[in-house]
Amino acid sequence: MSAPISIDADSSSQHAREFFLARQPILNRDQNLVAYELLFRGAARGPANVTDDMSATASVMAHVSELGMENVVGTSLGFLNVDASVLMSDFISFLPPDRVVLEILETVKVTPAIIRRIEELSKAGYAFALDDVIAKSEDLDQLLPLAQIIKIDIMQTPRDSLSLLSRQLKTGNKKLLAEKVETMDEFSVCMDLGFDYFQGYYFAKPVILSGKKLSPSQLAIMQLINQIVADEESAALERTIKHDASLSLNLLRLVNSPAIGAVKRIDSLGQALMVLGRVQLQRWLQILLYANPDRQSQLVSPLLVLATTRGKLLELLTQKLHPRDRSMIDKSFTVGIMSLMDTLFGLPMEKILEQMTVTEEVKNALLHRTGFYGEMLKLAEHMEHIEEQGQRLQSALEKHHLSVDDFSALQLSAFQWTNSLTENVH
Repeated sequence: MSAPISIDADSSSQHAREFFLARQPILNRDQNLVAYELLFRGAARGPANVTDDMSATASVMAHVSELGMENVVGTSLGFLNVDASVLMSDFISFLPPDRVVLEILETVKVTPAIIRRIEELSKAGYAFALDDVIAKSEDLDQLLPLAQIIKIDIMQTPRDSLSLLSRQLKTGNKKLLAEKVETMDEFSVCMDLGFDYFQGYYFAKPVILSGKKLSPSQLAIMQLINQIVADEESAALERTIKHDASLSLNLLRLVNSPAIGAVKRIDSLGQALMVLGRVQLQRWLQILLYANPDRQSQLVSPLLVLATTRGKLLELLTQKLHPRDRSMIDKSFTVGIMSLMDTLFGLPMEKILEQMTVTEEVKNALLHRTGFYGEMLKLAEHMEHIEEQGQRLQSALEKHHLSVDDFSALQLSAFQWTNSLTENVH
């Protein structure tokens, strides 16, 4: 083993301010969220692109470990890329072995020292994935016995080759992870080939279903939101909530979640309405649209996580830019939450907006990504696709005079809020 790489704490903090931290969801065969890949991208100065910088990844990862892995990924696992230098470093011990999966990059040249190091870390409890596999190779054959998960880049693998490769690699207890899954068709193909995990934003793409109808709970929530906008009496709101048992239960769970911060437990709907107030009640109802009341599993809906993270991030960004404008802050949250409702309902966004009362600014943001709220929404979307849209993200931050450090702090707050919330919604 080569000499360990030590990490300087001051260097760690400095590097963290120069980097974006994105998290990309990983789903299982039931399309529940089980993990995130954590992506580090250097914030370019000037016109340079936002690019990978593995030389600084160690210090950024050390900073993440200081923040606490649970604040970044909640109860999910975190997948982290490691090259040879990071793999051989001593700071990996900062990462909790039960919370992370170490992804060995395809650029790692396999040597006896690398093999020994992986064996050593495996004995310490770390799990390994092989990243961006597109074909069998001598290096791959040496690493296969040491890895639990094999990630196949389906964008770089022709469909006929994908079938052969998946059969070759799915041996023993190996799990296959399809990465860069961007459409439901690609997801279906990989399901049929026996893949175990799926990474990408296919689940957030709207698929319009003819004849799709809203569930009774969704209809009740839509009715409540419109009642709030119409400023109906609290007694009328409470009657509507009581007519739907799952809605009552979910609302009480939400109002007692750490994200609300209630001093004592709230056991009645009347109390819940008083504590929340109408603006907050409308927010929680928008969130509940994404919660599946029939879900028996304790795993989390990725659409719920993405929508609530967008909503909170847009709220925090607007609070930073327009701290005294409560109306703008509330509208930003609504835009973030509603931005995925076409996917949730399987209906065109135009049809959804016909059933809900929103301002023209919110409508333009959702339909055309225009105006201030549209720009904030695009900023969140750029972050989600940092690998392809990093430069757009940086340009958007500069336009609104936001530093990378400001944005990273707000994003982490959004992650923490969503993690706290979703633990109480399923």
